[in-house]
Amino acid sequence: MSFIEKIQSILDYTLISLSNTQIKVYSLFIIVAVFFLTKLLLRIIKKALGQKRLFKRLDEGTAYALFQIIKYIIWVVAIGFLLQSIGIKLTLLVAGSAALLVGVGLGLQQTFNDIVSGIILLSERSIKIGDILQIDGDIVKVQVIGLRTSKGLNRDEITVIIPNSLITTNKVINWSHQSKKTRFKVNIGVSYGSDIEKVIKVLESSVFEHHDIYNKNLIEARLVDFGSSSIDFQVLFFSENIFEIERVKSDIRRIIYARLNENGITIPFPQMDVHFKSKDY
Repeated sequence: MSFIEKIQSILDYTLISLSNTQIKVYSLFIIVAVFFLTKLLLRIIKKALGQKRLFKRLDEGTAYALFQIIKYIIWVVAIGFLLQSIGIKLTLLVAGSAALLVGVGLGLQQTFNDIVSGIILLSERSIKIGDILQIDGDIVKVQVIGLRTSKGLNRDEITVIIPNSLITTNKVINWSHQSKKTRFKVNIGVSYGSDIEKVIKVLESSVFEHHDIYNKNLIEARLVDFGSSSIDFQVLFFSENIFEIERVKSDIRRIIYARLNENGITIPFPQMDVHFKSKDY
């Protein structure tokens, strides 16, 4: 037996035999080759999309979404090719497992819902990497958009796992969707008898001091209402630091408190007078 014939006999050696399906040694080489070729193809595509980003043809979110869709399609095709190459007919496999798939589908209905939602997110690109979302009262910066779940980082530096169906079916505020700048407000109440014009001037100048304010000409203080124990004001401003806006608000409140004290303006607190009526027996 020649060397080539020995190699051929080794490659034709049957490792597993199931009904009409035989997995031979050369099938393993095909599986490994397809796996590495798929990984190489995906790496080339990712690099090509990265180069388009350098030329500003695609932004980060669009490039990521496009790559994820291409990756899923290529892997489905590769797995289908592998099954065909080792003798497993996909049509027979799907037909034979139809009843099982129905049962699994009913049990994993929510999972399939999340997967479909993931496909919608990746294709519509309404949510992109780096977007800041408000979901169920929590502010999250999107880090990864997966096929079933997405990952985000909240303001406490905690990673949040979000089912994709939660994003597509619930009301979600995307702070980054239209403009990088957003208007925020800080509420404050001062004692009755305070000079209203002076309070407005102090509030606007206090916000003006902060470095994270966008277009300081748009700062505006308003008299909102006459409360039960205070005159209520509101100071409005724009900022691009959406993700850390609570820190910005905290800094502004500290500045306001200091400037109100410097100008002799007091912040009241609710008080209640209790009268005891004595009864003679």
